[in-house]
Amino acid sequence: LRSASDPDSGESLAVLSPIDGRVLKVDQESESVVSQGTALIELGDAGDLEIAVDVLTTDAARIRQGDKVIIARWGGPTDLRAIVRRVEPSGFTKISALGVEEQRVWVIIDIVSPRETWTSLGDGYRVEVRIVADEIDNAILVPTGALFRRGDAWNVFVVDQGRAHLREIKVTRL
Repeated sequence: LRSASDPDSGESLAVLSPIDGRVLKVDQESESVVSQGTALIELGDAGDLEIAVDVLTTDAARIRQGDKVIIARWGGPTDLRAIVRRVEPSGFTKISALGVEEQRVWVIIDIVSPRETWTSLGDGYRVEVRIVADEIDNAILVPTGALFRRGDAWNVFVVDQGRAHLREIKVTRL
């Protein structure tokens, strides 16, 4: 940077960073006069990334701080482990790809896998997350289309020795 009061002095002006980190984005790429307080670059610590994912509010109502998260398709060889740090209290409206208005909320996620396993992950990268909002050991998964009501009870057909048998079941989650 050069001083506005004496631009021809050839003397440079030091700009100190408030943090240790690296340049994530350059906001002002070309030479120009800027006002005091104008953002020139964005700095960040690549080792302290968080993930912000927008989730339907109906799904977010079941998500809690500390829930497990699996980060997939981020570019590395294995999935990463993470946890939910916060579910933001305010929702917002977003138009879906089909043109439907949806109420969504931001969920903030912290990566807990060792840093050396995700060094190639950077700011603004695309990831897929699976938030484990409910976990049941030894559960039997059944397609919802296979369930039907008979009176007040849920039922399915179970194949046993080549024959279909009606079986009443207890549904824990739909």
